[in-house]
Amino acid sequence: MLIKTLAKSVREYKKPSILSPIFVSCEVILECLMPLVIVKFLSELQYGGHKGSALMEVILINGGVLLGMAVLSLLFGMLSGRFAAKASAGFAKNLRKDMYYAIQDYSFANIDRFSTSSLVTRQTTDVTNVQMAYMMLIRVAIRCPLMLIFSLVMAFTVNVTISFVFLALVPVLAAVLVFVIFKTHPIFERVFHKYDNMNRSVREDIKGIRVVKSFVREDFEKKKFEAASEDVRKDFTLAERIMAVNAPVMQFCIWLSFLLIFLLAAILTSNAVAAGDVAGRVESGDLTALIMYASQILSAVMQLSMVLVMIIIARTSAERIVAVINEKSNIVSPENAVTEVKDGDILFENVSFKYSKDAEKFALADVDLHIKSGQTIGILGGTGSSKSTLVNLIPRLYDATEGAVYVGGVNVKDYDLETLRNNVAMVLQKNVLFSGTIKENLRWGKEDASDDEIKRVCRLACADDFIQSFPDKYDTYIEQGGTNVSGGQKQRLCIARALLKDPKVLILDDSTSAVDTKTDAMIRRSFREEIPNVTKIIIAQRVSSVQDADQIIVLDGGRIDAVGTHEELLASNEIYKEVYYSQNKIGAAAEAGAQAAEGGAANE
Repeated sequence: MLIKTLAKSVREYKKPSILSPIFVSCEVILECLMPLVIVKFLSELQYGGHKGSALMEVILINGGVLLGMAVLSLLFGMLSGRFAAKASAGFAKNLRKDMYYAIQDYSFANIDRFSTSSLVTRQTTDVTNVQMAYMMLIRVAIRCPLMLIFSLVMAFTVNVTISFVFLALVPVLAAVLVFVIFKTHPIFERVFHKYDNMNRSVREDIKGIRVVKSFVREDFEKKKFEAASEDVRKDFTLAERIMAVNAPVMQFCIWLSFLLIFLLAAILTSNAVAAGDVAGRVESGDLTALIMYASQILSAVMQLSMVLVMIIIARTSAERIVAVINEKSNIVSPENAVTEVKDGDILFENVSFKYSKDAEKFALADVDLHIKSGQTIGILGGTGSSKSTLVNLIPRLYDATEGAVYVGGVNVKDYDLETLRNNVAMVLQKNVLFSGTIKENLRWGKEDASDDEIKRVCRLACADDFIQSFPDKYDTYIEQGGTNVSGGQKQRLCIARALLKDPKVLILDDSTSAVDTKTDAMIRRSFREEIPNVTKIIIAQRVSSVQDADQIIVLDGGRIDAVGTHEELLASNEIYKEVYYSQNKIGAAAEAGAQAAEGGAANE
């Protein structure tokens, strides 16, 4: 499953992925044939009896053959490396693209499963690890087994007895490799989670640098990062210590093989001379070839060990990448989806919701609510009363756990997602602006919006005045995250961006909290006058932001405590009264005076 998923990302890079192993195979064949040519060359020099021009001819012919083979081997190696680099880089590009596209399709519930820092690590470090492993797989991992097999076969053609040295040492090396693999894989699985923690520490520190500096917490942040970095270092050090066993064992086996080859060659030659068996002697050319094959065999095993270590690291990374790619959104458009939203009528029918199936209690419970198209609805409630949760169900950012939500008389689950979300504009609590000009940011609402349309929505959101004060006006560049505009300006730009969609429903989730009360009132007045047919849902902390709404919903503990107008709630709902009077001291004093007067009258 893991390999099958990753293989889909090779796509247009299949050709270089195939050519690289082909060229590396040609390179290996030539390298394995060269020692045999050297044996032939040395034999001709030793026993040919050539003199003068004949000797030079032998040298030139055999030297030319060796040079030609070396040049061809070099050429094949370069081509193999070129195609391997192209294939691995392209594979990594496709992996990042596939992960990015998968994340774009996630619902909020899917995003909740992965932390931002973890997704960043998977897109960078993990993909790089898999890229390196893939490059080794299509080049080194092909080269090493071929080199091992061909060199062994060639060594046996030179001298069968001495070649058994290789067969004796290969299992020892294999045992060391198996030990390294089993010991290091759990460590690398653990270390990547610690990478996520380290990235999270960096991300939080950079994002909250102003808070860090204002509270003089630089030392604390340094210690936090140092602790996260130290955790990564400890695990990597442990893994490296285990892998360090590999290299000295390999070197030991190489020198041991040389020793055994010389020893066996000496014994065989000595025995042959004593027995008068000329054919049984080990010639210098054969000895040279066996030494070369020993180097090739053992270096192939050493390279194979490096590949396997890289694969161990990459396996963990690959599992994390595949987890992102295979994560399917739990919110998708149905077949034969509705592609038109009739109006902004909203109905909550016995709706309950919880963020996790395993959660003990519902975040939102037993909601029955009807909002008529064109109405202005205010939502008030304490922190954690599920105000944002309620409105997130309307554009289907989450699906209701129980009950159903209807927009325009149609269940939101029956809509095409793009259609629904294009008709339900939402300005979230966390206002986000992207790097680019003001026009570019606003055109997220409508790509082909004209300058006149942009100015109109900016006037509605009371943003045109401050935009005109900028030297570049609507071409003013916005830094990443909107750091070069104030909080209130950012909110108004986000409202304008939402209005540019020309929605049937407009949701403002505490989106005027950084705006002064005068501007807030102007925005609400422009909504009443300019977009009367749009259903407007305003979540606010200030009663003044919602008191002129057609209906005000009071939420408490994930349930609707009361619904009514400002006057009705002020007369009948304790939560609303408490919020209102805490924000209006004059009103509180007046109520206290009225209660005192009533008490005095009763005493009389």
